[in-house]
Amino acid sequence: MDNHINNFQPSESYLQDQVILITGASRGIGKAVALECARLGATVLLIAKDLKRLEHTYDEVLALNAPQPAILNIDLEAATADDYQTIADSIDKEYGRLDGLLHNAGRVGGLTPLQNIEIETWSKLVTLHLHAPFLMSRACIPLLRNSQDPSMLFTIDETNKAYWGAYGVSKYGQAGLLKILADELDGDQKIRVNGIHPGIVRTDLRTHNYPDINPHEFPAPETVVAPFIYFLGADSKNTTSEIYHI
Repeated sequence: MDNHINNFQPSESYLQDQVILITGASRGIGKAVALECARLGATVLLIAKDLKRLEHTYDEVLALNAPQPAILNIDLEAATADDYQTIADSIDKEYGRLDGLLHNAGRVGGLTPLQNIEIETWSKLVTLHLHAPFLMSRACIPLLRNSQDPSMLFTIDETNKAYWGAYGVSKYGQAGLLKILADELDGDQKIRVNGIHPGIVRTDLRTHNYPDINPHEFPAPETVVAPFIYFLGADSKNTTSEIYHI
């Protein structure tokens, strides 16, 4: 099964007419997944706080002759419950449903001992990695229930080494959120909930925290896209509560 997922080769219409929301879509894995989803026929809804980078992703999607994407320029570290409900309401009005939701946004905030982390930094990172996915999921579950094949996906990082601080703690919390959501949503109107641990990838998050390592020693985000596509699409229909390690 692992080989099949790592080397997954979907048809050109694998995500045809799907509506997929991706956080952290302006760069790295989020951008790479968004472009591939669009290439396979999905309408991608792009969330990030860097508008200029989001616009670049938007333009690259259009260059694929893919369905027109949408930009949602939101700072997930500052958004309120009302902001998430506004997002869900706008998606409902425009599309009436959501077929896929990828919680991907992430930021380390520097490597430092827990006792030295500034309270504001701790609060922002826990909000970004844990509070934001909870609020987004809460607002979007009704939209996912309107889909014939709903999938929720997390980009997981089980980092438990010294100095990874609020990032490490809150990303571990994501795994717990994933498991509880998967158990609760595994009913008659099943929404499958899974996670992908991509390993070491050439992203800003990685290179900023390992400045002494040549970034080209890390694989590019495009090389880890296949499992994300697999779990967002129909081939993973009977799989939930899994954390897949690339």
